[in-house]
Amino acid sequence: MGKIVSVGETFSATHSFTPESIRHFATLASDHNPLHHDADYAADSRFGGLIASGTQQMSYLASLLATHYAKTAQPLGLEFDMKLKKAVHAGDDIRVAWTVTSATWKDKLGGDIVTLDGLATNQRGEPVIAATAKILVCPRAA
Repeated sequence: MGKIVSVGETFSATHSFTPESIRHFATLASDHNPLHHDADYAADSRFGGLIASGTQQMSYLASLLATHYAKTAQPLGLEFDMKLKKAVHAGDDIRVAWTVTSATWKDKLGGDIVTLDGLATNQRGEPVIAATAKILVCPRAA
């Protein structure tokens, strides 16, 4: 068996952040910050309205790795480093994207150790998250 993942590969997805999705996700994540739930409170904040929990944005970025590679292989997350750059507001559309920067086959693990650069941007092209990740991508069991 040899390499599964190619350096330079890119993939992305877009997510819409409605007030309802922001409240729902924050509730599921047990994030009770009123910036994610209370429109009046959030309107009086430095953000001027509801913003998404950082965990919501980060989860969409991280989950894209599993979603993408699970179509043809067995992925496993190993390391994530995410830097929140800008708040995501209700009404924003966020594009999350990854680019493979290295992929090295490891016989002992039976798969590729893959490093990636990630970026999430809003509809204005402004970065909201900069990320790096390391994952293991193994062939699917026969």
